[in-house]
Amino acid sequence: MDQSGITPNTSNQQLVSNGDNDSATALLQEKQARRRENLRDVSFVEYMTVGILCFINLINYMDRFTIAGVLGDVKKEFAIGDDQAGFLQTVFVVAYMVFAPIFGYLGDRYSRRWIMAGGVALWSLTTFVGSFFTNFGMFAFFRGLVGIGEASYSTIAPTIISDLFVGNVRSKMLAFFYFAIPVGSGLGYIVGSVAGAAAHNWRWGLRVTPFLGAVAVALIAWVMTDPERGQAEDSHMKATSYKADIRSLVRNPSFMLSTLAFTCVAFVTGALAWWGPQFIYLGLTLQPNMQDITLESVSYKFGLVGMFAGALGVPLGSALAQRLRARAQDSDPLICGFALLASAPLVYLALVSVSAHEATAYLLMFLGMITLNLTWSIVADIILYVVVPPRRSTAEAFQILISHMFGDAGSPYLVGVISESLKKSLGPMPQESPSTSVQFRALQYALFVTCFVEVIGGVFFLLTSIYIVRDKLKVDRAIAEAEAQSAEPSHSNAQEHAAGE
Repeated sequence: MDQSGITPNTSNQQLVSNGDNDSATALLQEKQARRRENLRDVSFVEYMTVGILCFINLINYMDRFTIAGVLGDVKKEFAIGDDQAGFLQTVFVVAYMVFAPIFGYLGDRYSRRWIMAGGVALWSLTTFVGSFFTNFGMFAFFRGLVGIGEASYSTIAPTIISDLFVGNVRSKMLAFFYFAIPVGSGLGYIVGSVAGAAAHNWRWGLRVTPFLGAVAVALIAWVMTDPERGQAEDSHMKATSYKADIRSLVRNPSFMLSTLAFTCVAFVTGALAWWGPQFIYLGLTLQPNMQDITLESVSYKFGLVGMFAGALGVPLGSALAQRLRARAQDSDPLICGFALLASAPLVYLALVSVSAHEATAYLLMFLGMITLNLTWSIVADIILYVVVPPRRSTAEAFQILISHMFGDAGSPYLVGVISESLKKSLGPMPQESPSTSVQFRALQYALFVTCFVEVIGGVFFLLTSIYIVRDKLKVDRAIAEAEAQSAEPSHSNAQEHAAGE
C-alpha cells in the first residue's frame, strides 16, 4: 500500500494516494498560507479570545504553585515531612491527569465554552473552600478537586487556538498562551508568600485566585468565542469513536515520542517548582554571614527568577521555531532536544552552587529554566499539527495523562521520599532530628535526579525529529481529502456514514 495520504474517517494511519489528493493538499496549504504570517488579519474578537485564555492560564498556574511559596508554613501547621509535603502536589496532579481524558473526549464533541466555564468555577470554589480546612486529609482531598477543575481547562484551551489560527500565527498565539505558564507559576510563589506574610496567615495566599477565577468564568460565558472545530484549516472532518482516536494516537510516532519527551519536561518542572524555594532556603542558611533569611523572601526571589525565565524562554523558543522551519522542517523537535541537553548541566551547577554563592545559583537556575522553557510552545504546536482537528482535545488529554502520570504527578513526592530516606543515612543518629546541613544535602542529592531525566527527554525529542515531517504531511493530506470529499455529495454521505460506524 502506498503510504502517502490518510483517510480522515477512521484513523490517520489508514493511507491513500492519488493525484487529486496531492492537488488538494497544495490548494489547502496555499489557502492556509494567506493567514500564516500576518497578525493584522487577526480580528478583535480572536485577540479577545486568546487574551481570555491567557488570563485563565495565568491564574491557573498561580493557583498551582501558591502552596509551594508557603510550603514551610504548611509543613509546620500540619506537622508533616518532605514526603507528605510532596504528596500535596501529587494528589493534585493525579486528579488532574485522571480526569483529563474525560474532558478530552467531551471537548472533541460538545460545547468547549461551557465545559471550561464549569471547570474554572469548580477549581476556584474548591481552592477557596479548601483553604479553611485544618485537617491535612481534607486539605489534600480538596487539592485533588482543584485538579479536576483545572483538567477541564488545560485540555481544551489549546484546541480553541488551533481552530482559530494556522501556521506561524498559530505558533505566535500559542507562545503567548504558554508564556502565561512560567509567569503564572512565578506569580504563584510571589502571591503566596506576600499575601501570607501580609495577613500573617499562609492560607490567605490561596484565597486570591478564586476571585480572579470568578471573573474568568464571566469572560468565558459572555465574551470568549468557541470556533468550529477545524475552522482555521477549512477542515470538514467528523469525529470518530474514542477507540479509533486512541488507536490512531498510539500509532503516531511523532505524537508518542514528543509526549514521552514532554513527560521528562513535566518531571523536571514539577520537582524544581515544588522544592526549589525550600532547597535554596536551606542552602543559603549554610552560608556564613547570611542573616535574616526567610522562606518567604526566597520564594519571592525564586518566583521572579521563574517568571522572567519563562517570559524570555517561551517566546524565544517560538521565535526560533518560526525562523528555522523554513530551513529545516524537522527543526521543532531538534530545538527542544538540544534545549533539554543544555539545561541539564545548568541545573546541576545551580544545585551545586547554592550553598556557596547565592547570585551564581540564581543565575544558573535562571539559565537552566530558560532552556527548559524553550520547549513549551513548540511541543504544543507539534501536537496540533501532527494530529487531525477532531482528535486534538483527545490528544491534549492523552498527553496530559501520560506526562503527568510519569512526570510531575510523582516527581515532587519521589524527591521528597528520596530526601527523607537520605536524611536517615546522612544523619549521625536515626533518632535525632537532622541538621540543616543534612536536610540540604539530602534534598540536593534527591534533586540531582532531574538532571538525568532532562538528558532522557532530550534524546526522545531527537528521536521525534525522525518522524515529524512525515506525520505532519499525513495530517495535511487528511484535511485536504476531507475538504475535497465534502464538495461531492456522494463522498460526503459516505464520510458521514463511516464516521457514525
